[in-house]
Amino acid sequence: MRTSLEVADVFRAAGPAYRAAHAGHLSLHQLKVMSAIEHCRTAALGGHVEACTDCGHWRIAYNSCRNRHCPKCQGAAARTWLAAREADLLPVGYFHVVFTLPAEIAQIAFTNKALLYDLLFKTASETMLTIAADPRHLGARIGITAVLHTWGSAMTHHPHIHMIVPGGGIALDGERWISSRPAFLLPVRVLGAFFRRLFLTRLLALHDAGKLAFFGKLAELADRRALLRHLSPVRKKRWVVYAKPPFAGPEAVLAYLSRYTHRVAISNSRLISFDEDVVTFRYKDYRRSAPDRQQIMTLGADEFIRRFLLHCLPRGFHRIRHYGLLAGSTRKARLERARQLLAVAPPAVDEAPVEPPDPHPPCPCCGGHMVIIETFQRCHPPRGPPSAAAPSGQPAP
Repeated sequence: MRTSLEVADVFRAAGPAYRAAHAGHLSLHQLKVMSAIEHCRTAALGGHVEACTDCGHWRIAYNSCRNRHCPKCQGAAARTWLAAREADLLPVGYFHVVFTLPAEIAQIAFTNKALLYDLLFKTASETMLTIAADPRHLGARIGITAVLHTWGSAMTHHPHIHMIVPGGGIALDGERWISSRPAFLLPVRVLGAFFRRLFLTRLLALHDAGKLAFFGKLAELADRRALLRHLSPVRKKRWVVYAKPPFAGPEAVLAYLSRYTHRVAISNSRLISFDEDVVTFRYKDYRRSAPDRQQIMTLGADEFIRRFLLHCLPRGFHRIRHYGLLAGSTRKARLERARQLLAVAPPAVDEAPVEPPDPHPPCPCCGGHMVIIETFQRCHPPRGPPSAAAPSGQPAP
């Protein structure tokens, strides 16, 4: 029996009251996310009954909601995505680069998520590609895998982009591979200054085109002069672009990606307790030194749900994107060229048909193979387990 606490438990217990208290203020998309998380792996979504072919043990398996905001549904999605990305890795060092929006911009992004999250992707990737192509720096075309996160560890609104970038790229003439220095990819101050200028210029262009929406305390920013005053401190401050030391090989890159690509605002493993009124969970306070960084926070159930829903992405919005050598339909050709320039063999292709892995966990009793013996639809519980065999021609009691 499951005993660990889940986000779904909070939503099931406090969700109905939260929906009633905020009726008319929740979007249809947020309501669907709440419903998906509450019903994930329950009889409400249907499922099937599995039985062991060796010992006869049987169990019920309920369907997943497969919503990208559900903490329980990201593991399988991450594994599938990583299997497809493994062939793209090159035998070079990889860097982790983070682009973060200042708080003044994040406030505007909150009510303009689709536009400004997209702008964050475009300006951050263009910054990297432009500075990398500059002969004064790397002078090469690089590849980028970018992932959007919109939360801080305490589930506050904190939009930022995580990038995985190989330590080098193909020369602009396409004739050689140019490697970066072992522990240095691109100057972060140059990246930050270019990113700031590019983002603010395009933000003002969106405002001038009448595409931005402002509400509540930010309503006055609909006036251009008020927006310029709001952005004045941002123009003067340094926009921090953070570059971590390179990973220790492709395996470490995959391990990192498995943790970051399909992450949601909070994982079930961070929850500590829930007593119908308050939720207690672990978070990291990055203002503290490493030994004291792990902290405990307690929030009211309503506030916990509110913070979680802050991070519902717009429908159809892609939170994982690829640029440069990894972008578009020419990705395979560019990676093949990169391997030629690096003088490494392409990844082996197994021509033998690969048997798909067994999607059913092994039998908990004997480790045997489980097979589906019955399926049931939404809101229709399965029939009870078979009882002792009945005489021929008579139904079981």
